Amino acid sequence: MTIQSDVFVILGVTILLCLAVIALSKKIDKTDPLAKPHGLVLLAIMLVETLDNQVKDNVGPRIAKNLSPYVTTIAIYIFLSNILGLFGFSSPTGNYSVTLMLTIITWVLVQIAQLKAGGFKAYMHSFIEPIPVFLPMNIFGKFSTLLSMSLRLFGNVLCGGIIMSLVYSFTSWCSTALINFIVPVGSAFNFIAPILTPALHFYFDLFAGFIQTLIFITLTMVFIGNEVPEEMKKA
Repeated sequence: MTIQSDVFVILGVTILLCLAVIALSKKIDKTDPLAKPHGLVLLAIMLVETLDNQVKDNVGPRIAKNLSPYVTTIAIYIFLSNILGLFGFSSPTGNYSVTLMLTIITWVLVQIAQLKAGGFKAYMHSFIEPIPVFLPMNIFGKFSTLLSMSLRLFGNVLCGGIIMSLVYSFTSWCSTALINFIVPVGSAFNFIAPILTPALHFYFDLFAGFIQTLIFITLTMVFIGNEVPEEMKKA
């Protein structure tokens, strides 16, 4: 896929996400607050409450007010991006620039949490702990999170897309070979793919897409939570 098409897919996913959020927001605004929620409204409430509780458990209610919207947004964005293979599109998270940017945001939030928790002096001193000779390793350690999170998400999504492309190529060859064995017609419809690929799509797109989304947001909450003092979590 070319860079231009990657950009269009990424922009398309972002626009669709924004439109979906706006539509859901209008639907929620029209909902009777005293009535029992159902349908999309119920799903939205369950999603927000679940993620908000997870964030509170990791960073405390005070910080969760600002962090929960971010975690919810990236969870929805990453999951929708991961399942685009079901609709015949390349996933934006299969582009390293996308996963790197998402991870940079998380990494910056981790550094901000560390700065607020210990102050600038303690933050800078952490580079030479326990002794100055550990400076190179501590610098690498600061950026290892950036690399590991971005490469994990990118690698898993990209590998799933490559495997599905190989499966479709193989089933296309098998379909053509089988039809031509019976009646020589040249190229043929790939009739084997609809039989074999649904289960693979369920694993690589839905299941793996959900798991990778869960891992990313969990690491985001845990890494930030590790930098927040216990007394601040209870405030």
